[in-house]
Amino acid sequence: MLTLYPDIKPYVRHTLAVEPPHQLYVEECGHPGGLPVLVLHGGPGNGCQPHQRCFFDPDLYRVILFDQRGCGRSQPHGELEKNTTTALLADMEHIRKHLGIERWLIFGGSWGATLGLLYGEAYPNRVLGLLLRGIFLGRDQDIRWFLQEGTPQIFPDAWASLVEDIPPGERNNLMEAFHRLLNSPDELAQMAAAKALNAWESSCSRLVSGKRSPPQAHPALLAQARLRIHYARNHYFIKPNQILSHAHPLANIPGVIIHGRYDVVCPVGNAWELHQAWPLSELQIVPVAGHAATEPTIVDALVRATNLMARRVG
Repeated sequence: MLTLYPDIKPYVRHTLAVEPPHQLYVEECGHPGGLPVLVLHGGPGNGCQPHQRCFFDPDLYRVILFDQRGCGRSQPHGELEKNTTTALLADMEHIRKHLGIERWLIFGGSWGATLGLLYGEAYPNRVLGLLLRGIFLGRDQDIRWFLQEGTPQIFPDAWASLVEDIPPGERNNLMEAFHRLLNSPDELAQMAAAKALNAWESSCSRLVSGKRSPPQAHPALLAQARLRIHYARNHYFIKPNQILSHAHPLANIPGVIIHGRYDVVCPVGNAWELHQAWPLSELQIVPVAGHAATEPTIVDALVRATNLMARRVG
């Protein structure tokens, strides 16, 4: 079974001014003359992580990571103004032009997969290929599955903790309930809501519970939660079923879809529907895996996919 490549450090970091008030953190790792790949983190709100550099052979790839608007080391931290999906796609194009890249690979999971698909549909001539994991299609039914209908039936104990501070009459619309709490004048209520959302996702992401990441600082946790709810309440700033109904620009783009069989955050049916709309894609359903990118079987599949793509298009 393949594992992550050894830790590597960025060889250059950039601060890119985009639409005011936003400034993006961008880093480059690996080989400056290698096959360019843009890594899209999940969330919305997560920020890029050091392990995401390590899915790629550093002798073959020029790995580009950035923190999306309001995320991680991008500034202003947690900013919701002018923070939309359309703006994020424009930022990706700004980064490509700034770095002098003609065409690149796109790599992303969960919300990162959503952005990757939307970018491929908007800029197909700029995409060498798509490497996607844990497909999230940004539909209302997808967020209902995760917060209200599907995942709570599989993790009822974790869901009970999630809604502990939500009045029973508000539990049929958790997006609005958490929006109210996250913007409450009561700072303790804000943080309690942010921690509850973080714990809920952590509880559901892995097929087998394992070592969790160290807890984030309170401001980062709150910003992340507000960004998640901001995008969900606005239907991810896309049209209903936009990704599948506008999939024709993907027709000539090669891609690999990797999805855990037991992913309860984004059920495997999402990946199946995408594969039907995008026949050139290769669908790999990983038998013993959930949603997290760091599960051993998912890591193995992703590293194999990046090695394969380097041979195909590099």
